[in-house]
Amino acid sequence: MSIQVQHITKRFGNFPAVDGISFSIKPGEILGLLGPNGAGKTTTIQMLLGVVTPTAGSIRIFGMDLATHREAILQRVNFSSTYISMPQSLTVEENLWVVARLYGLPDIPRRVDEIVKKLEMEEFRTKVTRKLSSGQMTRVTLAKAFLTEPKILFLDEPTASLDPDIAEKIRVLLKEERRSSGLSILYTSHNMREMEEM
Repeated sequence: MSIQVQHITKRFGNFPAVDGISFSIKPGEILGLLGPNGAGKTTTIQMLLGVVTPTAGSIRIFGMDLATHREAILQRVNFSSTYISMPQSLTVEENLWVVARLYGLPDIPRRVDEIVKKLEMEEFRTKVTRKLSSGQMTRVTLAKAFLTEPKILFLDEPTASLDPDIAEKIRVLLKEERRSSGLSILYTSHNMREMEEM
């Protein structure tokens, strides 16, 4: 099992943001969390990343307890969201190099080139990040997530700000990666049609 979550709860004061959910994800499986804004999808991902500590319940990833093996787990996991930002004064390419170096990736130029082509970012790879459109920025955060070749990918509303044609290409890419590398994906959305397709 890639992920096993048992009865996780997160309370902020008296408010239950996440209330006792359980699920598991096998290698190569896509699991969708469907719900409106405020349903607790992002909080669930934050708990799976160890950014937010659950009030109750347990999280095991790659058979290890997240609370005690977070660093080892996060080396094999990545995350993308329309709600995160990257250094605004760096170019797209520079941002990807920073991520690659943080993860200690070998042959960084080749890997950056591969991911830029895969996500069709050639036309803005040298552009300063603060000048990107929201759709371009979404592709950069997806590129950051794919760059490290994770075994598990957490995607929080990954196509929310994309044009329909680019969103479709991203969904196709995700399914191809799942098939070719056994990538496990937790995918959040409030779009029922998109979730059914995934």
